[in-house]
Amino acid sequence: MFGLLGKMRAQPGRRAELVAILLEGTGAMPGCKAYIVAEDVKDPDAIWITEVWDSAESHKASLQLPAVRAAITKGRPLIAAFESQIELNVAGGVGL
Repeated sequence: MFGLLGKMRAQPGRRAELVAILLEGTGAMPGCKAYIVAEDVKDPDAIWITEVWDSAESHKASLQLPAVRAAITKGRPLIAAFESQIELNVAGGVGL
């Protein structure tokens, strides 16, 4: 399985709005095993996103889905920075 762990920073005071946008475009993404958006407890503008896919190709294909593209377009102005992104080989875990 393919995984991504990323941290992004919302524009100051806009994190909740960005989180809502990130979650609205994720209903039907073929090959997606998990898509988790989390708010950093200590940093009021930081968001962590954890993704697990059956393959890197499924993740790449998801970026062309209309709902995902709409969420990216709508959310982009609210993103201050992409701080990190790590690709992972997911071995397994609860819920997978």
